[in-house]
Amino acid sequence: MKRLALAIAVLLSINISNIWAEQNSTNTSSVRYVKAPRFVRPLVEKWITEYAKTQPGVEFQIAKGNQNQGNIDLNVVFDNQDTKTEDFSHTIVYFGEFAVLPITASGSEAAKVLEGKHLNSKKLKQLYFLNDDFDEDVKKIKQFEKLVIYSGSNATSVAASFAHNFGEESSNFRGKRISGDDLFLNTALTKDPLGVSFNALPNIFDLQSRHIKDDLTIIGIDVKKNLEESFSDKATLDELIAVLENGKVSEIAVEKIGVSYNGGDDAVNQFLQWVLTDGTKFNHEFGLLNLDNKLTQVQIEKVKDILTAQK
Repeated sequence: MKRLALAIAVLLSINISNIWAEQNSTNTSSVRYVKAPRFVRPLVEKWITEYAKTQPGVEFQIAKGNQNQGNIDLNVVFDNQDTKTEDFSHTIVYFGEFAVLPITASGSEAAKVLEGKHLNSKKLKQLYFLNDDFDEDVKKIKQFEKLVIYSGSNATSVAASFAHNFGEESSNFRGKRISGDDLFLNTALTKDPLGVSFNALPNIFDLQSRHIKDDLTIIGIDVKKNLEESFSDKATLDELIAVLENGKVSEIAVEKIGVSYNGGDDAVNQFLQWVLTDGTKFNHEFGLLNLDNKLTQVQIEKVKDILTAQK
């Protein structure tokens, strides 16, 4: 009897262990991981929190560092990002835009050199890029030569977006390349009085106060007189977003941002449908621009078609 009781106890223990392992495995596999550039993560985290209120049984998480990099379900990408390594079975839906502004450190020597200047696209190109073939009507500005350009070098940097706006490649930046997140560009400026860079709005503005961060200043660009204050340190983030949504400014890079994903996961499709219909209302709060209504509707229909095809 004792042996029989012992055998039953062992079998029960094994079964319970197997059930626990099965449940644990199911819970782990039910998590959908989202990879996103750091300046977009606060928005994605907001989506995850709000969506969980409507669908508590579906779990999404930000993939950070090297964790879960082999199990990415959604990848936040830029419109002109290099897609050579992308899986072309994936679909991209766009949920907004980001803007990139030229900046330097507040009160720095670089800020004094650039103070009062209203740089047009040609002069900005001369400031940031290695190019001896400037138009004859663009007078070479000697003061630019002593300024040090800092540009991002990793895959999630907005460097390529900034460069492409001026018809350049990111390999043509002069100065120094900074690896890691684009927030390190801000750090480089605070350490180099001659440093000049650029960054996306969420990295330039304090999202709480809606004003530019204390240690940064926006480099003056050539815009209509009625827009000058909107592109100065006096502007709030919301004023600037409104101006950029209202019309293109050639000196400012504005790029679509979206999510690349495999359309085979019904839970992911439903999440993205929610993002496009409800989640985009948080774009401004986190420093991103909205797409125009027509393009937004195209994205919504794209996800709807995928959902319908799966039924």
